[in-house]
Amino acid sequence: MSSARPPEGDQLPLGGTARSAKGAPGTSPAVTPAEVDFTDPAAPAAPAFGDVYHSRAGALPQARHVFIAGNGLPGRWQGRERFVVLETGFGLGNNFLATWDAWRQDPARCERLVFVSVEKHPLRRDDLARAHASSPLPDLAQQLVDRWPPLTAGLHTLSFEGGRVELLLGLGEARELLRELVLQADALYLDGFAPLRNPELWDEWLLKSLSRHAVPGTTVATWSINRPMRRALASLGFEVELAPGFANKPEMTVARFAPRHLPQRPAGREPLAPDARRAIVIGAGLAGAACALALTRQGVACTVVDALPGPAQASSGNPAGLFHGTLNPDDGPHARFNRAAALATQAQLAELGLPHQQGLLRLETRLPPDAMQGAPGYVQALSAEVASARAGTRLAHPAWFYPGGGALDPAAYTRAMLAASGATLQLGQGIQALEATADGWRLLDATGQLIAEAPLVVLAGGHGQLPLLGDLAADLVVQRGQLTHLPAAPWYPALPVAGEGYAIADGQGGLWCGATTQDGDLDPELRPEDQADNLARYARLAGLASPPEAPLAGRVAWRLIASDRLPLIGGLALPGAPEADQLRLQARRPGLVVCTGFASRGITWAALAGRLVAALALGSPRPLEAELLDAVDPLRFALRRRRKPGR
Repeated sequence: MSSARPPEGDQLPLGGTARSAKGAPGTSPAVTPAEVDFTDPAAPAAPAFGDVYHSRAGALPQARHVFIAGNGLPGRWQGRERFVVLETGFGLGNNFLATWDAWRQDPARCERLVFVSVEKHPLRRDDLARAHASSPLPDLAQQLVDRWPPLTAGLHTLSFEGGRVELLLGLGEARELLRELVLQADALYLDGFAPLRNPELWDEWLLKSLSRHAVPGTTVATWSINRPMRRALASLGFEVELAPGFANKPEMTVARFAPRHLPQRPAGREPLAPDARRAIVIGAGLAGAACALALTRQGVACTVVDALPGPAQASSGNPAGLFHGTLNPDDGPHARFNRAAALATQAQLAELGLPHQQGLLRLETRLPPDAMQGAPGYVQALSAEVASARAGTRLAHPAWFYPGGGALDPAAYTRAMLAASGATLQLGQGIQALEATADGWRLLDATGQLIAEAPLVVLAGGHGQLPLLGDLAADLVVQRGQLTHLPAAPWYPALPVAGEGYAIADGQGGLWCGATTQDGDLDPELRPEDQADNLARYARLAGLASPPEAPLAGRVAWRLIASDRLPLIGGLALPGAPEADQLRLQARRPGLVVCTGFASRGITWAALAGRLVAALALGSPRPLEAELLDAVDPLRFALRRRRKPGR
């Protein structure tokens, strides 16, 4: 029996609204932007805090003296593979720009700079542009403005210098975000408004959260000499000193982490292949291509292996597909993951310069009266009239408009990512077994012959890869999908339209619509009854009295789908290791990462999934909060079974 089942959390039930990063029901996932007073151009102010963003002596000179020199930079990053800065209070972004500029100017710089910052009240894009209109670093400032994300809660990854400089920007409450970050910092920038005016960014609770991201040798710098702050740092294992201050401040604080006792890091958060410089990615579809691109940007040479004779020939070979975020009432893991993934896809498509249909309308029977209006860069609620104007044709219902969503050719996207990665392709080679070695993994064919070996292997294929997943295969379902091509469409929207089904214009007067879903069905033939289902959904989207007639045409493909409608991204349990009652405590097999179960959201999920795979393998800051890491962890189903009563 055919049905069009959207992933769980795929649409906002009537009467619901989303929530904030703190989880308050009935609120929006948008954050509250900063209100900036530009009356004094030398020192923009924040009226809400009664303070200025930086010294009147200059933002960049202050950043260079206090935060860069105060943390022993650029010397401390020289000769290193990666250097991670963690900042409290992004503000106008001058500390980031100064650090990026120092990295650029240093011929002995680290290979990669990761700058992580949290901000409760980020600037609107227009205000950010105004703040940097006369920047001494115009090129860098303009790149920051151009990549500025929609002001939605959570982590946003902004990529610069071909991926060698990354800004991981957390929008929302610092207390919530610092608890959810998974990273080890080499330098801490303590910024934000004065402790008396913004005490939550300086108290012992927050400093303790920061210390959890420190390792021996991590340094701290701040312009403040607040005594309670210095006492708290000392109690947390930092050696604290006063140093010459900047401008009218005679002193500032510097510190170095030198604890007497080191807490043990959770086994499940350890990098899976921290020293890998070569990797094999199994699967030449969207998932595999995204993993190869993310890994090569981290300095790992990739070989992509696939049993089929070309890339994107399985489910990633569909002629068109949608990408967009989702909403649900409590802004739970599905909505948050899909939002992060959709924004990552939007950014990656811009970097690749890949042509695609931009903007997507998702129809609803009606929208709640308090429909979210606070994140216009991510999603907007439109009346039927306004939505119809955008679609260039009549729509019977209101819609959510995703300006950064859209539709594209997934095979073209796959090829673009593979080309950008420079990965070596080994096609037409099926992998039948993996064999662990002291140095990594060997890939064997059906006769037991060696195909390739590397210290890191990523399982990023579709249903043909199930035998390699072992017990994990039981948590996945092979789902058949059939989509339909209408060569001459009576209703032809200018934008991709989704709802119960979807419609994507083919640019030649026809369109693709669909799609059916049947679990466990391996029939490869186009079926008239499935086409009838697709055309009936198309007619309902279009408001037609009856479905159109069309010759049997379309495509059949299969996808892997998990019961909770989220992907599987992460490491597998180490054989013989004790079963932990928390995913972060579970020991993992070294050198092996799973990236699969993309359901019908391969385009939306690929970019973020690839970045996450690279971070999990190499130990760089994770681009997702800890709660979302658990939500996509491949071992989550096994943990749920262990927790069932009576086991």
